[in-house]
Amino acid sequence: MPAEWEQHDAVWLGWEKDSLLDYYPVVVNILKSLAGNVNVKIAFHNDTLMHQAKAYLSAHGIDSNSYQSYIMPGDRYWIRDHGAAFLINANGELGVADFGWNGYGLPGFLEEKYNGNKDSVNKYLDRRKAMMNATENVDSLMAVNEKAALLTTNVVHEGGAIEVNGEGTLILCEATVLQRNPGMTKEYIETEFKRVLGVTKIIWMKKGLADDPHRYFRRINGNYVGGGTGGHTDEFVRFANSNTILLAWVDEKEKDLNPINQMNYERMSENLQILEQSTDQDGQPFNIIKVPLPDLITKKIVARETIGDTEKTFDVTVNSFVPKEAPKVGDSLLRVPASSYMNYLVTNGVVLLPKYSHTGSSNEKEEQVRKIFEQQFPGRKLVFIDAMNLNWSGGGIHCSTQQQPAKKK
Repeated sequence: MPAEWEQHDAVWLGWEKDSLLDYYPVVVNILKSLAGNVNVKIAFHNDTLMHQAKAYLSAHGIDSNSYQSYIMPGDRYWIRDHGAAFLINANGELGVADFGWNGYGLPGFLEEKYNGNKDSVNKYLDRRKAMMNATENVDSLMAVNEKAALLTTNVVHEGGAIEVNGEGTLILCEATVLQRNPGMTKEYIETEFKRVLGVTKIIWMKKGLADDPHRYFRRINGNYVGGGTGGHTDEFVRFANSNTILLAWVDEKEKDLNPINQMNYERMSENLQILEQSTDQDGQPFNIIKVPLPDLITKKIVARETIGDTEKTFDVTVNSFVPKEAPKVGDSLLRVPASSYMNYLVTNGVVLLPKYSHTGSSNEKEEQVRKIFEQQFPGRKLVFIDAMNLNWSGGGIHCSTQQQPAKKK
């Protein structure tokens, strides 16, 4: 698997109906930022969505000739996670690592939510089985479309949790990998990653960010609640080059400002120790750069009995929680988005980053982030995008995109 900063033939995006989520304005900004730098390909679950998307994008200044459209049944918005993880072989030919898909560890979450009641778990899964099976096939459809060889594994994994340096080193997070693959040994999992991604060295992080808890909704700490993937690497640890690692960081003077900062400080400190004791595929130590997390963003919400299907709100329902974490109806809560500067995309000539200064996060931090990225990605234009509507759903710019590496001649 090539590093993300290598040349790309295309960047893929997904699309889904999201009238209550407001992803579309972010997609428009992503497309405008990619224009002229890299080919764009958009996958759609069906023909109806494709035509709706084209009309929306055209109305917002996106020429339909600036992207290619594909019907891929099962596609969802977060294409990096369920879509193709592209590879290049020694002959410069394209391949795809075909991982299993189980809806971000949905079976394990349901086991927890229903206290191991198999009937309840299976009833819930059966209602979603057809779409989940279709989504699992999107990566192979992308492979067929691009005439890429398919390397299949029974390991379940999402693309937002793959971080490679292009030279043979892979960073994984135990919290997500082991949750998705109960019953598999770490040794077997490592063997499969090495086989399908072509890596020779694997470094295991322990946990991701506290504001990226596993699925919806979780009580993170006290009245702080949120939802996410449970620890995708693209939220907290990224390679800037083959020997330099960017790590999300909470400064010691900020760690006691709130419980989320405290949790992130402890988790990232543990991950830092692991990285400091690790080496790359050639036995060389890493250059580690701490990237500040934005100041904590919260929204005051209320726990409710029900929420209408067409109601646009950040409030949450009581029954969407694991029982032991569930609030009472009427409880006031603080909802936390998965906000991080680490959820960025590097492609030809440009780096797309989220911005947070408009949310009240410090301008000084954002300027510090700008300087880090200017130093690490020289020659590329930095474009800061408001991606908060993605963050509230547990994702970001990187999760929304998937690079297709250039074939080598």
